[in-house]
Amino acid sequence: MSRLCFNFHAALGRLLLALALLTGAAAAQAQGYRIQPGDTLRIEVLEDETLNRAVLVSPDGRITVPLAGSVTAAGRTVEGVQEALTAQLAPSFAARPSVYVSLQQVAPQAELEPVEPVEPLLYDVYALGEVGSPGRLEVEPGTSLLQLFSEVGGFTPFAATRRIQLRRVVNGVETIYAIDYQAILDGRSPNGTASVLDGDVFVIPERRLFE
Repeated sequence: MSRLCFNFHAALGRLLLALALLTGAAAAQAQGYRIQPGDTLRIEVLEDETLNRAVLVSPDGRITVPLAGSVTAAGRTVEGVQEALTAQLAPSFAARPSVYVSLQQVAPQAELEPVEPVEPLLYDVYALGEVGSPGRLEVEPGTSLLQLFSEVGGFTPFAATRRIQLRRVVNGVETIYAIDYQAILDGRSPNGTASVLDGDVFVIPERRLFE
């Protein structure tokens, strides 16, 4: 009888711990909780169910998701991780993917007390060539291409806006994307709403003689 009683209390203890963790995760998400190493996030991608998974935030504060690579999670809210993950997955889809991130479980030692406000994370983005203000620009995560083009002062009269290059490095590999600004203005391209990433380099060449 004593052994049965011990097993019952042990099972009850494990159940209460699991409920506490789940309740803590829900409360944390509701309070704008900032993610910590050891937390578990749930990733859902509407366009590709093979990407759906639970991921553990590593000790260095990052998560790894196929097609997106490594994404910084620690210090961000769930919404911040969702935006960053969407931006890194976007080049792998024809249209901006529908990505949903939720806090599945908090780390056992995570504190749910209100945290001190922190400075927002800014991305360093670079613009070269025929723009009003070339050089390095600090922008907020989620800044779209059209917003970026406005922040660099638009284009000079000599800009080849149909041949803009976006040079993006992910996991040490550079990919070059062609951007047609006129197609964005005409509504023939959805790229204007795509988000920039930290380290993006935009090259705006000079128009050829009869271009």
